Amino acid sequence: MALYALSERSPNVHPDAFVHPAATVIGAVDIGAEATVWPGAVLRGDYGRIVVGAATSVQDGSVIHATRDLDTVIGSECVVGHLAHMEGCIIADGCLIGSGSVVLHRARIESGALVGAGAVVPNDMQVPARAMALGVPAKIRLDAVTDAALTAMAESVALYVANGHRYRGELRRID
Repeated sequence: MALYALSERSPNVHPDAFVHPAATVIGAVDIGAEATVWPGAVLRGDYGRIVVGAATSVQDGSVIHATRDLDTVIGSECVVGHLAHMEGCIIADGCLIGSGSVVLHRARIESGALVGAGAVVPNDMQVPARAMALGVPAKIRLDAVTDAALTAMAESVALYVANGHRYRGELRRID
């Protein structure tokens, strides 16, 4: 994995996490137990701090950054879809951040909420628990995340945890 210290800012990756060798982690980034960070993802904690909670999956091509004043915190048991971009926001536990979505400064996504694929959550938007944020700019649909959707999200979390274990044990470079 490509881990880089920047001055006194160094990543802290839990030994049970999986960070793919083609991912880049720079500076003040904490990655929790059984979290997974997939190819092409960039987590750049050069100014603020980035936290990725336990059993959270950051998928291929995602970009996570922080500012001098705003950390980016992603809770436990979240799925961050392919090519998502997050900066200076807070994502609570058990959220789904859809592929190609953008979550910006001071936005807060509450537990069990879903940001739809391609959605843009602008500065300062609050997405309540079990709500969906859909569109550009995102509009909120309250109480839209069903029990079945929460179960499906939990199954996705378990799948990525298992896949992280598989990759840690079986991935090998063959060039």
